Amino acid sequence: MSIKNHKNIATFMHLGAFSKYFVPFGNYILPILLWTTNKDKSNFIDDHGKEAINFQLSILLYTVILAMFSFPFFIFNIFGEASLLDIFHLDDISFNFSEAAGFRTLIGASFVGVIALIGFFLEIIFVITAALKANKGEAYKYPLCIRFIK
Repeated sequence: MSIKNHKNIATFMHLGAFSKYFVPFGNYILPILLWTTNKDKSNFIDDHGKEAINFQLSILLYTVILAMFSFPFFIFNIFGEASLLDIFHLDDISFNFSEAAGFRTLIGASFVGVIALIGFFLEIIFVITAALKANKGEAYKYPLCIRFIK
């Protein structure tokens, strides 16, 4: 296999992240499939494959953490003055859609939305940068990436 083929495979492992817009979990399936079938062919492919998969797993972890922090905020704003015991037993719950609660929810939603939007654009920028580096035959390490696969 030629060096050009290695570069192409590494490039497509990174660009495989965009397959999530067409196939559910495609951002994991395509890079894993390309990596497992080609990792023994060169260290270049192996390194880029690990990097692409680790970055997608990192994005998943960051998304789950963001959701965990935002979910309670929205729930407690909707249920207003209800106690935790009332919420779990659903006893005499009154939903609080007052102006103050609505404002707090709007601020919280705006904050979470801005963080999510920044993350979305950073992911696109990092994936395109990684694909361009792979296409040039250069190594690339994603910023903010947790190395699950070493």
